[in-house]
Order: sequence, then C-alpha cells, then structure tokens
Amino acid sequence: MRKCSRTGCANPAVATLTYAYADSTAVVGPLATYSEPHSYDLCEEHALRLTVPRGWEVVRHDGEFAAPEPSVDDLTALAEAVREAGRPDRPIDQPEPASGTGRRGHLRVLPNPVVE
Repeated sequence: MRKCSRTGCANPAVATLTYAYADSTAVVGPLATYSEPHSYDLCEEHALRLTVPRGWEVVRHDGEFAAPEPSVDDLTALAEAVREAGRPDRPIDQPEPASGTGRRGHLRVLPNPVVE
C-alpha cells in the first residue's frame, strides 16, 4: 500500500498528482498503477483540498477516489517472492573479499602509501 506523499501524512494514497508545467495545469486523477518519479501520490483529503498558484488550473477526476484493491498480479508477485526467498537451494551472495583497494559507487578507496 502506498502512502500519501504529503509530509506528515500517513494515510493511504488514492490519487496521483502530476503537473503539466507547459500548460500551468495540475492533474489529480486515480492512483497510478506505478509510482513515478515526477508524480505525487495523495490521500483523499489532500487530493480534494489541493490548491495551485494563481494562473494555474486544476483538472480533477470526477469520480470518487477509492483505495486500489490488490490485483492478481500483485498477489502472484508476492507469492513468487516468498517462494524464492524460502528456497533451500537459493544461491547466497557472498561479499567480495577485502583488498587494498575497493570501489564504492563513484568513489575509490586507495590504501595509504607506506612512508619509510
């Protein structure tokens, strides 16, 4: 279950807010299937109370906002993940052995030079 994107709100999300900057429009519609980086999930209260800057327009979904029901795909994916995690023959990732130099992200760790 996805939560409302508003800070401090723990209510379940039922709507998705997206902005069309070129048109100065905010669009509030039913909850999107997937969480997108440039959209915001909102609970019913925040979806209905949304205000926009002067000169902007809000386009809202006309129907009621309802919490999404788990789909067969969601339940199947969950069952497969649990089954995979519980397999006794599942390969376990071993950490790489520590060496003098390591790489982490875009940074590189170098050993201190030995000064004699």
